[in-house]
Amino acid sequence: MFGTVPWGELALAGVDVSPDYVLEHYPNVTRLVFAAALGMLLGTEREWSQKPAGTRTFTIITTLAAVMVVAEEPALLLLGGALVVIQGSVFAFRGLITGDESYLLTTSVSMILAYGVGVLVGKGYFLEGVIIAVITTFLLVLRRELHGFARKLSKDEIRSAIEFAILAFVIYPLLPNQPLDPWGAVNPRTVWLLVVAVSGIGFANYLIVKRYGARGIAITSFFGGLVNSTAVIGEIVSRTRQNAGLSKIAVGSILLANAAMAFRDLLIAVTFIPGISVRLAAPLGAITLSGIALSYVLSDWDVNIELDFDSPFELWPALKFGVLFLLVLVVSAGAQSAYGASGFLVSSFFSGLVSSGAVTTSVVLLVQSGKISHGLATAGIITGVSASILVKLGLVVSMNRSLTRPVATATGVLIVSAAGTAMVVTTLL
Repeated sequence: MFGTVPWGELALAGVDVSPDYVLEHYPNVTRLVFAAALGMLLGTEREWSQKPAGTRTFTIITTLAAVMVVAEEPALLLLGGALVVIQGSVFAFRGLITGDESYLLTTSVSMILAYGVGVLVGKGYFLEGVIIAVITTFLLVLRRELHGFARKLSKDEIRSAIEFAILAFVIYPLLPNQPLDPWGAVNPRTVWLLVVAVSGIGFANYLIVKRYGARGIAITSFFGGLVNSTAVIGEIVSRTRQNAGLSKIAVGSILLANAAMAFRDLLIAVTFIPGISVRLAAPLGAITLSGIALSYVLSDWDVNIELDFDSPFELWPALKFGVLFLLVLVVSAGAQSAYGASGFLVSSFFSGLVSSGAVTTSVVLLVQSGKISHGLATAGIITGVSASILVKLGLVVSMNRSLTRPVATATGVLIVSAAGTAMVVTTLL
């Protein structure tokens, strides 16, 4: 009846049909369509699970909520919410009486949540609505997996999860978010965030290793290294003192974490500074590939590990690592302040002792502002990554000296491979 909208002809005629124009001039239409789309997402999962409330019901619920908000009538909004709550309660009551799992609480609560998503979108909170809808759909899809995972947790593991939540969500927000030292480097929240990171990686590592054994540590080492390689290595080394069996794979884990760190920094740099791709890909690629290869050669990932950890959540190793990080941070900040802006590479080295990611990010900003050349940027990133690898060797020596020799040898191989490939590329270019 209405035919196809000739968007191309409208554009040629000078009519603005861009999403920004529609969003600006027809905000209510955009909100209604967006709410319906999110309702359809939630309803599709319920339809797939063969529940009584499916795609149409959930789409109508979210659209209804958005309509009530757009109408700007609080009474209508409350009435709509009451109707959804009543319908959800009827579903839940029927499920409890008949024993029909299709009508149990999950669908009822999902309907109420869908109404809330519609309200958020109707008020213009698009991002919040999307996040809630996606997380809810994710939880609904993984219902069986989540139930199975929860039933296998022990009392100690649940208690440990609560302790971690206190560290991350209670103590962290209470700490001051401003530097306390003369150089403006020691931020209590930053230091505590690392403690939380070490604790979180340790807890996740415990759960993964419990299921996958040594290969679980390999997974944690690499993917954890993408986030915070120093925290991963601190956790692994501290665990080797409790469990001698972990020493067989500790060196490989450290290599994987360093490889992941180099890969992450390479990805960040070439994304924002494509001009240094060739110069930087060779040395950091060498660290990544040699780290992965050496980890495979030096460690036995098929070894059976007997977990004898006192607790899946160890606060003391995390606090100890936080103190070490704090000391390195203070020394690095003081040295950087003494050398000043003239020593860019020296500054990169001392910054790399704390975080190679911070060095890479700083270099990206300096290049984009035109303050340093591509060649100097490459040297700065390589220096920062090398410093980060070296400081982890110092961390290993301070926490478990029995690993010093193999880790020192592996560290030397990584740095030599990076330096060698960098020299070759520089000569060729």
